[in-house]
Amino acid sequence: MKNLESSFRALRVLHIAKDLFNQDGFNKVGIDRIIAEAKIPKATFYNAFHSKERLIERCLIFQKDALKDKVISILYSYNELMVLDKLKQIYLLHTNLNGLYYLLFKAIFEIKTLYPMAYRIAIEYRTWLVNEIYKLLLTVKTEASVDDARMFLFVVDGGMIQLLSKNQTGEQDKLVEYFLLMMSYR
Repeated sequence: MKNLESSFRALRVLHIAKDLFNQDGFNKVGIDRIIAEAKIPKATFYNAFHSKERLIERCLIFQKDALKDKVISILYSYNELMVLDKLKQIYLLHTNLNGLYYLLFKAIFEIKTLYPMAYRIAIEYRTWLVNEIYKLLLTVKTEASVDDARMFLFVVDGGMIQLLSKNQTGEQDKLVEYFLLMMSYR
């Protein structure tokens, strides 16, 4: 029963840390704040995670795995959707400030030098996504390239940046529409 209780505490810490990192960023949230909000002793935190970087890694792995499941669901479960509709669904999944991708997106900008092992998790996800998009694009265009798939990821990033900007215009969907239009005419 003791292992179950410690697993529950660790999961609670992960969720609290993920929410705090989403809200205030990786650099502004310290261990003391996380353990205070999780209502656990500092020793319990260090027994479970050993360091802030390991906690960040686990938060990103948690998000990455959940996001991969959703992308795979779009790719393979929605057989009736056309490829361009699947791309739009993937785009919408990733351009949501309350969604699973936001923490990974934030990690790209905030943790590269301070937490390189955790940063690697975000890069691995992006590489995986580019490969999946590339395979999807090949089903409609034999001349599709990895650069086309990378461009799709840049469109996602641009949509996120527009959402985060103070001058939200609500036009972030125009980016993906333009990309899809270009893919259908090439």
